Amino acid sequence: MKKSYNSNFKSAAMLALMGSSALTGMLTPAFAQESEVTAKRDVITVTATRREQSVTDVPYNITAVSGDAIDAAKTFDSAELLRSVPGVGVVDRGARNSGTVNQVRIRGLSIDGNALGDYAVSSVASVSTYINETPVFANFLLRDLERVEVLRGPQGTLYGSGSLGGTIRYITRDPELGEFGGSAAGTVSHTEGSGSAGYTLDGVLNLPIGETAALRVVGTWADYPGITDYVNVYDLDASGIPVAPNGILDPAASYSEVKDADYLEQWMLRATLLWEPTDAVSFRAYHARQSDDVGGRRQQTVGVDGFGREYQEYENGSIQLEPSTRDLHVSALEANIDLGFATLTSSSSYYDHEGDSVSENTGFYAQAGFLSFYYNYPRPMASAVRTYEDSAFIQEVRLVSQTDWAFDYIIGGFYRNQDIVSTQESYLRGFKQWWDQYLPAFAGAVSGDKDFDYRRDENFEELAVFGELTWHITPDLDLTGGFRYFDNKSKNDTFIDLPLYTGLFAPTDAFFETSEDDVLFKGNLSWRFAENNMVYATVSEGYRRGGSNAVPLSGTFAENPDWQVYTADSVVNYEAGIKGNANGLTYDLSVFYVDWDDPQLNTATTNWGFFAVQNGDAARTYGLEAQIDGYLGDAFHYGLGYAYVDAELKGDFFSPDGVLLAEDGATLPGAPEHMINWAFDYTTQLTPDWSLFARVDGFYQSETRNGVGVSPTFNVPLEGFTIWNSTLTATKGPLSASLWVKNIFNEEGVTGVFTEAYMGTAPAAGYYGNGNKELISLPRTVGFTLGLSF
Repeated sequence: MKKSYNSNFKSAAMLALMGSSALTGMLTPAFAQESEVTAKRDVITVTATRREQSVTDVPYNITAVSGDAIDAAKTFDSAELLRSVPGVGVVDRGARNSGTVNQVRIRGLSIDGNALGDYAVSSVASVSTYINETPVFANFLLRDLERVEVLRGPQGTLYGSGSLGGTIRYITRDPELGEFGGSAAGTVSHTEGSGSAGYTLDGVLNLPIGETAALRVVGTWADYPGITDYVNVYDLDASGIPVAPNGILDPAASYSEVKDADYLEQWMLRATLLWEPTDAVSFRAYHARQSDDVGGRRQQTVGVDGFGREYQEYENGSIQLEPSTRDLHVSALEANIDLGFATLTSSSSYYDHEGDSVSENTGFYAQAGFLSFYYNYPRPMASAVRTYEDSAFIQEVRLVSQTDWAFDYIIGGFYRNQDIVSTQESYLRGFKQWWDQYLPAFAGAVSGDKDFDYRRDENFEELAVFGELTWHITPDLDLTGGFRYFDNKSKNDTFIDLPLYTGLFAPTDAFFETSEDDVLFKGNLSWRFAENNMVYATVSEGYRRGGSNAVPLSGTFAENPDWQVYTADSVVNYEAGIKGNANGLTYDLSVFYVDWDDPQLNTATTNWGFFAVQNGDAARTYGLEAQIDGYLGDAFHYGLGYAYVDAELKGDFFSPDGVLLAEDGATLPGAPEHMINWAFDYTTQLTPDWSLFARVDGFYQSETRNGVGVSPTFNVPLEGFTIWNSTLTATKGPLSASLWVKNIFNEEGVTGVFTEAYMGTAPAAGYYGNGNKELISLPRTVGFTLGLSF
């Protein structure tokens, strides 16, 4: 049974009041977790400002999570990790399509619906992500990381890839010079609803190459059986067409159940070569690859099927399986040269990210009335076969001053050439075979089963110059000014066809080019009013690129020309905060207000359904983020985070055709008003040889909206929820054994839905399945990990 909003909030509020008596780990913004009891508390060093600094010395809102903390908490995916950071929201889609669309939200900056994600979109995410120095949304496995840095607010004056809401940096561990070593770990786990166990193998090997170079290789293999049962799946013949047990013209169909359909098989391999020929020069080359094979959705259907049977927990009503695959390569060469007065850094990288999936569209066809165009074909099975390809070459160069003068500077250049290809081929499986028997005299009127063919080829070329200048007015007072100039060009070539009925529609190509340039600014004032304590204020501008939709303006598929272009959207972020260390307690409190102009919405054109992006008028968000971290004695470690966000649309949102999509004052989707994070850990020495680490952590978010529009088909409320996790680890020398539990109380944790009105059952049209579904969090999972270091 789902918990109510009030009970969730009360339990989270009670927990917040317990903060003075407890512990924390992974979420902590300042301290790396120690494996042994120690009085020394080391602050995490970050490079968010392009210089090595402690988190408390960075004059804006940043959270850093150490790789040691990630390992200690047995955090295996980015959804769990980012939920531990105050003010960061995540739409948890599970493994399927997890790398297709970046649905991380910081400070509520998102208009796209929570269920978006089955296909690649043109508009970039409001939060940029980096793997080391490469801007790419990869959703790599969290293995052998040095740390993760979460920077809130626009970061266009420090990073080549612009952003609206913030930047997340996943920083991998470097090879260790002169050291041979590594680790190996094996995990077995079981998830509620699954019929069998899952297995994971991890390995790290560090190899010295002479005195100035080393190679580090990291590998992971994982096999999870899945939890979701597809209970309404058509039996298919050798051609992939639904079986007709009483003949093709008879409406009867044959169904089967496929248990644990959403299996996951994945592997990741990363190799990093570090060469430091002198103290002043270093080179780092790395290549990473990950491959995912997913059998279906970790999404459950609610309500009943076309026969009146009620769906149970972890059951999906799709009448076909919905697998997906993806493959990702990232290669980079980074150089750092100490020039004495400054450090010159160059990063050259290339990535290639591609994937495919099959989606159940029959429910959508039924609810939209499309099945009437197919003369009520008795066993409708609408398959959307989608692919995406995203590849880019990126070059970034920075010069960072090293002087102790009154002024410090950072100056950088950024170039990216990115190609994005998205396709969709939709099929009404078996329609041609049925048509030829139903109307043999008109057999030539139907060309085949394909009823929709779409391909979008885009190229984005981005050039930017950015930098910051800091004036050290006094030893404790700093004033920083930053700028970013960008010049972007884009091309879009789009093809669309409705080929089912021979000769009825003419296929159409459309092409369009756009360009844009602008200058953004940033100002920051910080004052260290005491040792390791500061107050700061920031005004910063951020943006994300615009582009074109390339819709045809004549012919069968003509659209309104106002759809042709979408412009860059931008924010002005106002922020003030106080942070530091006092009496062994690390704290960080900030308040913010964000004005958002021309917000981009990923949608489709009104007439013919071209995938498109459009701009609204304005939106705004405001709120606060707070976190504390500390110790009680040498053994107890605690931390607590809280975020309040009020995010809403300002002004009515109309399509280019004049259709009202959303109203002024609408709450932005996926933006909970309240979020609380907590983590408590205890470390003790059981014997001279054995140590014990115990941890409890969790997350709460209040109610959210699934979409922003006026239509109740999408804009429905999603209940708040609370998730608790725990870990118990015993260590003896190089050997460790961990027992861990995720989602202890098995909360559904729904972060998005496909509603009944959008994709539900329609027995009158021959559709006896049900395509509505909830995007649920990982159910209760119990695991055991055995590790060995050497």
